[in-house]
Amino acid sequence: MNPDDYNDHGMLRLPLWFWTILILQARTWILFVMVGASRQQGSDLLALFYPESQNFWSGMLLGLPPALLFLLSGRRHVWPRIWQAGYWLLLAGMFITFALQGLGLWQSTDTISGVDIVLALLDAAALAYWLMSRRLRACFDATRRLA
Repeated sequence: MNPDDYNDHGMLRLPLWFWTILILQARTWILFVMVGASRQQGSDLLALFYPESQNFWSGMLLGLPPALLFLLSGRRHVWPRIWQAGYWLLLAGMFITFALQGLGLWQSTDTISGVDIVLALLDAAALAYWLMSRRLRACFDATRRLA
């Protein structure tokens, strides 16, 4: 690794795809903030993306680890064990999200929307990157620091 790949605390810099995956996985939280910001159209916006409230609440629950990792990312040198556990927690959340999407698409009696298919494909790509990226895995390794 190049010394420029490390931050001021001697930890590997997080790749751009890490931030993209966090945004993708915390999409329900982002929508929740947007609903709060647009008071008049908030309920219409929420009903458009989540016609069933159960899906909204499961999205909020599964989006909690990425939201917390986002907040923790700037202070990961302070809590390295929690940061390491975040890798596995987000991985489990991505598996659950992808499984729930697959189950929802399989059990759907209505016409499957393009948005659902695109989100499932994006989640599959995020999961594949999360599993195969050595650089990302190294960013969660507390012992890997610049000497």
